[in-house]
Amino acid sequence: MTPALQSALGGLLVDVALGIVLVVLAGLMGAGVGLLHRWQVDDQVPEGLSVLVGLSAVALYLNTSGALGQVITGQRDLLAPETAVFNVITFFVAGLAAAAGGRLGDRTGIGLFAVSGRKSVEADLSRIVKTVGRVTTVEVPDEIYDIDGYNPVDPAIKTKLAGRTLLFPRRLTVEQLRERLIERLRTDYGVGHVDVDLTETAEIEYLALGSREAGIGPTLPPGSAAVALKADPPNNASPGDVVQVWTTGDAESGTAPERITNAELRGTAEDVVTLAMDEEAAKRIDTEARYRLVTLPVEARVDREFAAQLRSAAETMGVVTVREGSALARSVVGAVDVSVVAVRTSDGDIEAIPRRSRALLPGETVYAIGLPDRLRKLEQAAAESASPGESAAP
Repeated sequence: MTPALQSALGGLLVDVALGIVLVVLAGLMGAGVGLLHRWQVDDQVPEGLSVLVGLSAVALYLNTSGALGQVITGQRDLLAPETAVFNVITFFVAGLAAAAGGRLGDRTGIGLFAVSGRKSVEADLSRIVKTVGRVTTVEVPDEIYDIDGYNPVDPAIKTKLAGRTLLFPRRLTVEQLRERLIERLRTDYGVGHVDVDLTETAEIEYLALGSREAGIGPTLPPGSAAVALKADPPNNASPGDVVQVWTTGDAESGTAPERITNAELRGTAEDVVTLAMDEEAAKRIDTEARYRLVTLPVEARVDREFAAQLRSAAETMGVVTVREGSALARSVVGAVDVSVVAVRTSDGDIEAIPRRSRALLPGETVYAIGLPDRLRKLEQAAAESASPGESAAP
């Protein structure tokens, strides 16, 4: 073999090896883009993007090596036929390798996230609200519901909100847009509680509002009323104490003092006392008359304290009955996205604070505490029929 032939054969082997290295580099770059795209947006990478990134790496190497060859040795002719053929073939094969690498990276990402138990890096990252233009517009529906367990909002507020278009920034996830919408309704329109469902196109599927009375109202248990009357409160009485309410009687007519009811002292201002009492007892109070108060021994008022705490909190209580064939009938207490405080069995027995592993059976009644939207979904899960493969947790 002549030295010239050996030199030509050696150069060919070097070019082939270089081409293989560049093709492998393009495939690795495409795989990396496919994996990163699946990680960030939980979707398959566009084939053109993986090919572009892979060929960019190949082009960068060829341009750099060609420029350095000309500057340092002066031996690299970029316009030579063999160089042009080598570059074209390398680019073609590298493009195929980059496309294949992108698909391989995407499949690797799917398998990796499935093993780790994560569908995506961020739960809502793939659910970016689809908007047109520079802002996200949310149109309030004409029909606005009331939240069960809360005082209804002023009808004037519903009328003002119905059909109104609200503007928000772009590139928000569904959950971020929902939080901003709730905060907007609370701050701008004085709404106390909001239950809303949004689609990925920023459309409101369901909207319900609720409010609370200002002042002493939110801390009153159900069936109670606050009454201001004239009385001389005992010196040792303080807000929260239980007192007896008596009439003063009349010595001239011989009318003896009469006990009206027991009440809870809420506040005093000179000779005016505010009391919390049952609604029926409040109807017997004469606001023009004067009364006497007698302090009773301190006793635990667990029921009223619980009712007051519950009514002043954002959560409320809901009661649902588990139907046969519903999604909730296949679930356990720990899988329900609310706090289950009690379960009434079909025999009528009450099980307070059930175990998380306890199964919920058809015909049982579930007493739960949670936010309005969670309780609404619990009611749907207890009533709707479960389809095959549907998750049991509401």
